[in-house]
Amino acid sequence: MPGPLASDRSDHHGGVAIGIDVGGTFTDLVLVEGARVTVGKVATTPDQSVGVVEGAIAVGAIGQSMLVHGTTAATNALLEHKGAKIAMITDGGFRDLIEIGRSDRPALYDTAVKRPEALVAREHRFESTDSDLIQQVLSCKPDVVVVALNDAYRDGAAESALRARIREVADIDVVLSHEIANEFREFERASTAVTAGFLRPAVDSYLRRLEATATPAIATEVLIMRSNGGVAPIGTAAANPTTILLSGPAGGVAAAAELATRLGIQRAISFDMGGTSTDVCRIEDGAPVIAQSTEVGGYPCLMPTVSIHTVGAGGGSIAWVDPGGALRVGPQSAGAVPGPAGYARGGVEPTVTDANIVLGRIDPAAVFGDGVEIDRAAAERSVAALGDRLGMSPIETAIGIVEVVESHMERAIGQVSVSEGYDARAASLVAFGGAGGLHAAALSTRLGMASVIVPNHAGVFSAVGLLLSPTRVDVTVPSLDLEPDDVDRLSARATEAASEQFTAAVGSTPEAVELVAMARYAGQSHELAVPIDRAGGGDRLVESFGFVHEQRNGFQRQGDPVELVAVRATATAGSGLEVPPPDVRPGAPTSRRVHTGDGLTPVPIHQRATLAPASVVDGPAMIEDGGSTIWVPVGYTATVLIGGELELRR
Repeated sequence: MPGPLASDRSDHHGGVAIGIDVGGTFTDLVLVEGARVTVGKVATTPDQSVGVVEGAIAVGAIGQSMLVHGTTAATNALLEHKGAKIAMITDGGFRDLIEIGRSDRPALYDTAVKRPEALVAREHRFESTDSDLIQQVLSCKPDVVVVALNDAYRDGAAESALRARIREVADIDVVLSHEIANEFREFERASTAVTAGFLRPAVDSYLRRLEATATPAIATEVLIMRSNGGVAPIGTAAANPTTILLSGPAGGVAAAAELATRLGIQRAISFDMGGTSTDVCRIEDGAPVIAQSTEVGGYPCLMPTVSIHTVGAGGGSIAWVDPGGALRVGPQSAGAVPGPAGYARGGVEPTVTDANIVLGRIDPAAVFGDGVEIDRAAAERSVAALGDRLGMSPIETAIGIVEVVESHMERAIGQVSVSEGYDARAASLVAFGGAGGLHAAALSTRLGMASVIVPNHAGVFSAVGLLLSPTRVDVTVPSLDLEPDDVDRLSARATEAASEQFTAAVGSTPEAVELVAMARYAGQSHELAVPIDRAGGGDRLVESFGFVHEQRNGFQRQGDPVELVAVRATATAGSGLEVPPPDVRPGAPTSRRVHTGDGLTPVPIHQRATLAPASVVDGPAMIEDGGSTIWVPVGYTATVLIGGELELRR
């Protein structure tokens, strides 16, 4: 492994850095060399490290650069159940805990729905009271042993002792639940530890293979984006793969938060529409909302995670007709191969991309990443065939596909705003991804949002976010007696622990340590995150919790006792990197027939690189930006801001 990483990365590699974000369809790349920016897209490869290295070479990465990587390796391994063989040790009587869970149902009214299969077979689960425990565990020849005792969050000594006993007789990886997630909920902690153990060999192998092929030919150092919106060295990410389950999407959210801060936007919602899915996240006061736990593939994980809501609605989402004759879109995707019909790579199913091609919103002469050329005729055939089943014309079918997918995305945005007590009308939509700019204005209209911001390098914005993300370490200190007055003592312990872990991983002290308390009313099952006033003590915590509870739930219970469940500390240091906007060069708009809502009409086509700050484009118009396209509909105006971003307003 490389040595410690300097917390301020701007000068660590002579200002040369490359961000590489792997998506379901394309792998996006952004290379920054001082004031020069090179972007690229290549098709995502089954072994992601191959596409990463080939793409880096294609955009000119050199050995002295720093590589920051967003990967779906952990997510794919979990969803495809391609992980390690696990043996598990837990308390007597709790062998079936990870299968029973919380006794809730994944779908309340669906009697046929099934829970995801447990990641460790029942015959490979053992109770700590078993006789000949170690011999029984090793007899099933596991790749990894997970130890998850119910009270380990209070004291991990018993788990550590079991690891020592196992390693006396076998050289095997042992995962301890209190080292993975120091939380009091035994089911969720056990689930997180089992998931980490299940993923660890595959993720460790991938990351080490990537490091071996990328260094020193491409980069001298490789950092990994984590689900919490920060980056970490490879060793830290490999030790707990649950921390990178949302690695890729987190980069875009981090970049959107940084952009909102720079533009002085207090409330924003990031909207990342790629080829396979759409990810949305609420941003408050320049920071993404952080969930203290998440669920991937039905498996709970106790990890701080940017609060992303994902729907299977992307450019490659397939349109189909259900048994009742209704038009549906997604969640099935054409992916990178064969891709949309209009990509001429063997796909025949109509997708959202094909609908946009038919409507004229994607240039039929465009060449996308990895040399993908548009075949308009193939797109039209696929959409027309679907229209025949619906009794609709190709144009009507294309409009229907767009409206259906936009309804899915509208609900997703509502999920992170209205459903959580926030008014989407006060927020700006930060739209990026290859397809984000095509649908952002329509979503803004549907939700009555303040404006749409389309950032520079929108088509590869998640890769930009990788370079801007801070180095980050999270620590949780549980409260054993639940008393709010313990907040100061626990805050001091959490701050010290976070600083120590940051220094050990990174090699320097953090620039900042932020604290939140996890609190609840007595009798409640779940807690809320409350910012800690370092000088406030227990009384201030109770007051702050009441405000947060009312904001989230619409009421507070004045006078009811408040319980302090835990204190979380986040140690960070900024990247120090900047990604400059593209250069502006002269050029005149062209024209193309685009469906504006009133039929196919010639509209001006602007190249974004020709639009200087303060330029104004009135809709209807298209603005093309290499890896993305922005649709400015009738009634909208796009203004180029001083930093080169586009602002769309009604």
